[in-house]
Amino acid sequence: MKNIIICILISAVSFAQQIKTGAENSAKYLPLLKGKTVGIVTNQTGIITKEKHLVDFLVEQKVKIKTIFAPEHGFRGTADAGEHVSDEIDSKTGLSIVSLYGKNNKPTPEQLKGIDIMIFDLQDVGTRLYTYVSTMHRIMEACAENNVPLIVLDRPNPNIAIVDGPVLDIAFKSGIGMHPTPLLHGMTLGEEAKMINGQKWLKDGIQCKLTVIPCLNYTRKSTYSLPVRPSPNLPNDQAINLYVSLCLFEGTNVSMGRGTEKQFQIYGSPYLPKSNFAFTPKPNFGDKDPLYNGMECNGEDLSSIPRVNRLEIKWLIKAYQTTADKSKFFDKRKFAIRAGNEKLQQQIEAGISEEEIRNSWKEGLAAFKKIRGKYLIYK
Repeated sequence: MKNIIICILISAVSFAQQIKTGAENSAKYLPLLKGKTVGIVTNQTGIITKEKHLVDFLVEQKVKIKTIFAPEHGFRGTADAGEHVSDEIDSKTGLSIVSLYGKNNKPTPEQLKGIDIMIFDLQDVGTRLYTYVSTMHRIMEACAENNVPLIVLDRPNPNIAIVDGPVLDIAFKSGIGMHPTPLLHGMTLGEEAKMINGQKWLKDGIQCKLTVIPCLNYTRKSTYSLPVRPSPNLPNDQAINLYVSLCLFEGTNVSMGRGTEKQFQIYGSPYLPKSNFAFTPKPNFGDKDPLYNGMECNGEDLSSIPRVNRLEIKWLIKAYQTTADKSKFFDKRKFAIRAGNEKLQQQIEAGISEEEIRNSWKEGLAAFKKIRGKYLIYK
């Protein structure tokens, strides 16, 4: 009997401490939607439970939704990276879906007409390269310009403990890096929204009327496994952890596994020396026309290595040092907008050590952390 009671108590404590997303924290935001016409920015990650999407939940709660706005990869999250996504009608609810990765990447005044309040609910992975933060920036800007209040339903950052990498030089601002943050910023989207507003990073320094609905039972020491792919080429926790370190290869002639079942867990190219690991990319769910389609790529399998706790550049340096033709390794523009500067390429080409490269980030990281501290929600 005593053992049963102990088990019940342990289960109760475990349940009480279960992380709940902002979307699950519905008591905080449903009252704000009463009698309002709502717009919602979301995709397949905007779930209440594995079985229920936020949109379906709001419909059940009799919330009047006018429009769904969908980011890169579309509302259902099946479009390739960078693929143009068209407007459509959701077959389940009959609601209108406006693509923010098609004709326009920011809602127009006409599209916002009749919307009293906007909800933003997307699952981020903690790096400035992921386009969902750029989508949020543009939504904030559109809301500010059209006097529409914005509610951000926060979600955990699976890489929240890592703040690392070079801080973006604004000269290299793009859709995969709009703010002077490091590659790994250690913030949730709710915290970033507060920072974007507070630092007046929107056009002309405007600010939107922002409410962040926080996660419950969540700290900066929490671990979090995503219940659904945040995008087609991030199939598991390992890929999400390695994503930013391997994403730098997108500015080179090296594949990071698109067109395989180990996206962002392997890397290789036909121009790297033969090793005990090779793969051949082929069209699949994540990429209809992957780099080196049908060609054997030599490289490394990182799918079983321990979790990394920083931005790893050792694989990038190794690939550059061993490639067949160094002059063809980097795509200067593509690499610079990912690194956030031209300096990292220059450092690697000059043979600067990894330690020296890391030291060159310290000043920028220290300044960023000082700013970041003002906007953190979780301890």
